[in-house]
Amino acid sequence: MKRSLNRSRVKLYLWMGAAYLLFWMFVDLVSTPESFFKRVINNMWLVSYLTVLNFILFEYTIPFIRLTWKRVLLTPLFLFIHLMLYSFGLYAWRYIGIQLHIYFAIRMHPSIEKGVEYHFPYSLLSVLFFGVVRYTYDYRKLNADAQKLRMEKQEAELNYLKSQTNPHFLFNTLNNIYALAREKSDLAPESILRLSKILRFMLYEAGGEFIAIEQELKIISDYIALERLRYDESLRVNFNYDIEDMKQSLPPLLLIPLVENAFKHGVSETRHQPYVDMHLSVKSRQLNFVVRNSTEDVSEETSVRENIGLSNLRRQLQLLYTDYNLSVQQGESQFTASLKINLASHV
Repeated sequence: MKRSLNRSRVKLYLWMGAAYLLFWMFVDLVSTPESFFKRVINNMWLVSYLTVLNFILFEYTIPFIRLTWKRVLLTPLFLFIHLMLYSFGLYAWRYIGIQLHIYFAIRMHPSIEKGVEYHFPYSLLSVLFFGVVRYTYDYRKLNADAQKLRMEKQEAELNYLKSQTNPHFLFNTLNNIYALAREKSDLAPESILRLSKILRFMLYEAGGEFIAIEQELKIISDYIALERLRYDESLRVNFNYDIEDMKQSLPPLLLIPLVENAFKHGVSETRHQPYVDMHLSVKSRQLNFVVRNSTEDVSEETSVRENIGLSNLRRQLQLLYTDYNLSVQQGESQFTASLKINLASHV
């Protein structure tokens, strides 16, 4: 198995080696302050060996064993080799340090076996230390990467929903202008002018993550004015709002689907006394938007089928907020959509 050297993993083990060294420096300072500096030099020599050995164990040996079940048969051999390296290998590394005069022989051992027995717990503790730190780091990093992936996926889905909503909104508006043009209405030029204002907003102001509520109100007012051009005096539109701070942030075009739905699937299908009644309030970061519109007489038991605008809005709310409620109700001759959002619950 050929694996390239990962620099970030090397840095991780260097940091773990430094932490393991600091741990033993603290132990030596408390237990044997008289030989503290000599023991620091000794620990630096031993920890350098154990850092490399643990790097090989956790980054190469264990993954190699896990790769296929056939290699499990080699596990006893690998374990034996590492056991020798952690015991006799460490003692041999100590001996090399003594010969190079960079290791202080503070404690003399009567035999190699006694020396290995004395230093072996030092190795085992390093395996435990490096293993716990390494797997804790990987677990946290995996969770962070998974969270980042989820956020990127949600952002991509949200952008997709917006790319669906905006053309859908534009398509319906163009249909309105087309109807005026077919009737050779003198209102067609004015409707095109209002559409250009809406397009300018969508292109240059609605591209960010947030806009001020006053901008959302402006685009709703422009859309209502554009819709009014299609109807005579029989259409009644009431739009009032109570907002304590016009500069509060809101995702762009979030409320438009409810307004559009009231006209396209309500007023346009009402033959007598069509109306749209809308009320928006935002107080203490609590948004409440209620839209009522006329419909043809239908049974109250008739199930409500959400169009693409409402379906996309519901999914956008799921991605944007943790505390919200969108409810729709079909009455005998009235359709009601109610949206409540805790603006402080934005994810």
